[in-house]
Amino acid sequence: MNQYLITAYDYTDAGALARRLEARASHLEGAHQLRQTGNLLFGGAILNDDGQMIGSMMVVQFESLETLNAWKEQDPYVLQRVWEKVEIKPFRQAAV
Repeated sequence: MNQYLITAYDYTDAGALARRLEARASHLEGAHQLRQTGNLLFGGAILNDDGQMIGSMMVVQFESLETLNAWKEQDPYVLQRVWEKVEIKPFRQAAV
């Protein structure tokens, strides 16, 4: 399995936070399923200085970048226009 760091930043328009909150339960259910299958190592919300959610980060593992992208395109945060910019980088967890 290949590991990846996903850093995703939300849209900044007036409705962005409302879209995030509306899609959040579905997104978290999908994350729970990824955890059950071993694809999600850990993740969480990126916060601004006021503690408001402005993005997400996840460390995941998939067989290939293509498989990861296929999953990503079905995530509620992509489908419901929560994430504006998504960066995916290869990652290797340190053995400590």
